[in-house]
Amino acid sequence: MIRRVFFLFIPVAVLLPGCASYYSHFAMFPAENSQGEARQVRVSWDSAEYPGWWILDDRSTAMKVEAQCSARIWRLRDDSHDRAGACGKGIRACAESGVDRVVVTGEHLDPSACLVVNPDDSNARIADIEGRLALLVVCEPVVPEFEGEGEVVNMDYLRASSVPYTVYTRKVPRGSLRASLPAFDESACE
Repeated sequence: MIRRVFFLFIPVAVLLPGCASYYSHFAMFPAENSQGEARQVRVSWDSAEYPGWWILDDRSTAMKVEAQCSARIWRLRDDSHDRAGACGKGIRACAESGVDRVVVTGEHLDPSACLVVNPDDSNARIADIEGRLALLVVCEPVVPEFEGEGEVVNMDYLRASSVPYTVYTRKVPRGSLRASLPAFDESACE
């Protein structure tokens, strides 16, 4: 009888929603793009945190890195995500052939990695980040702007550096009034 009750409990426990706490994480900081122009850079992702006794590991979305006035949006992933990319281990985004060129190299970096978070930790996961991260940018756009449909499209992003940017992030419950991402001041783009 105990066995039967136990087997009935497992499917119910696995299907129960609400065991996770959901958060939004974000940061906004000033930096220069590859052309030396002052820009705001926004980093953001969402996470689901499960209690220690629960059978699932904490999860996250891909980390987005966006620069003010640019159409380029980077999505960094780790090995827990589909489409993580074959440019190393840890949290990374790969350079696109013909679009990005690597200008900073390092012995612990994959030669096709473009953005890496916490580069000293090859097992880093986005879901484990708490309050601070190191963002290493090692590439630059081949063409920072191009003309498309009569308009100039900016594809520039954060300036490459051999020293990681230190980024302090906020963590707020998803859906709360404080969870909305800070907006870019688009007047700087005119």
